[in-house]
Amino acid sequence: MTDKALSDITILDFSHLLQGPFATQLLADMGANVIKIERPGSGDLFRSMTFQNKWVGGSESPNFLAWNRNKRSLALNLKAPEVRDIVMKLAETADVVVQNFRPGVLARLGYGYEDFHTVNPRIIYCSGSGYGEDGPYVSRPGQDMLIQGLTGIMAATGQADNPPTPVGAGFSDQVGAMNMVYGILSALYWRERSGEGQEVSVNLMAGMLAHQNQEMVMAMNFGEDMERPNSGIGHPGMDAPFGTYPTRDGWITIAMSPFSTLVEVLGNDALLKYDDPQTLFDQRDEVWRSLARETGRFATADLIEKLLAADIWCGEVKSHLEASKDPQVEHLGLVTSYDHPKAGTVRVVGPAVKMDRTPPTIERPAPLVGEHTREILGGLGYQDDEIDALAAKGAIGES
Repeated sequence: MTDKALSDITILDFSHLLQGPFATQLLADMGANVIKIERPGSGDLFRSMTFQNKWVGGSESPNFLAWNRNKRSLALNLKAPEVRDIVMKLAETADVVVQNFRPGVLARLGYGYEDFHTVNPRIIYCSGSGYGEDGPYVSRPGQDMLIQGLTGIMAATGQADNPPTPVGAGFSDQVGAMNMVYGILSALYWRERSGEGQEVSVNLMAGMLAHQNQEMVMAMNFGEDMERPNSGIGHPGMDAPFGTYPTRDGWITIAMSPFSTLVEVLGNDALLKYDDPQTLFDQRDEVWRSLARETGRFATADLIEKLLAADIWCGEVKSHLEASKDPQVEHLGLVTSYDHPKAGTVRVVGPAVKMDRTPPTIERPAPLVGEHTREILGGLGYQDDEIDALAAKGAIGES
């Protein structure tokens, strides 16, 4: 196994669904020893969830497979008294704890920050939540789409005559995961300087607002919201031509470019009547419709070639499947695969960060529930008969 940037870091991962597991997968790709602690039997809730009722290999959730590679699964019943000894033995040499239960849930079971800090003062305890650790929303469910609705991005997406539009991916959760990684790595660096661990808290609401800071600055400093256009303009604060446009056989995007240059490529000088910055904003829906009539005359490939030759910022609109076959994606080697004991060969998107000295790689598939329970407990000094006894009591689980 190649030495990696985080190969000396051990993470106890109590997280589930998307936010926490994506964060720990990013760290696992960099070499961290991630021990995924799951309920015996059913495991992470994402194991039972999928899209379109489709299961990889007939039984495995694509949602779970997406966020849990490079980890080992330890199946523990956290309510069993015998399990506390196991967790705290792990905590003695662990570096990081990650959890995204609702605030207070894990602490009530005896696994809060102070519990771990008592055993290991150097430990870093990272909590992810929907709305923070307290406040009027603390008991609300912190689900991705709900956060999108509360933080403005949904109201700013889509066309004015249509309902507010959620992003077509778990965007809030993934932003939250990135913030978890950011906080954990910062805390690890501080520990190298100070010798001290600390508690790190991340919440989806704060993350989504921070990642829309330019829109928030506009709204708060001018006291008004930007209005969604009725057309394919791509941002409520932008003028034409910024947006998506139909072609004869698909869609393209056009971003910043001199309007006169775009008109020249499209071959209709009558459009020059709009060539004024204020007009391009005030009449952006009308401009979009006029441009769309012109772009619709071209095949996608032909129009992209003409626009790029004129140095106009543009691109094709592709589906997920089309994106996986994109020549640049193939050149970068972004699509890879791993072998799973039940799902077979699973095609995945590989690590997005490249490092010349300590490259991230996929060493393990997403684990089965409790697949590594015996291995991990054996490493703590438990004998086979002790592990068998714990399994008989229902304190632990194995695949």
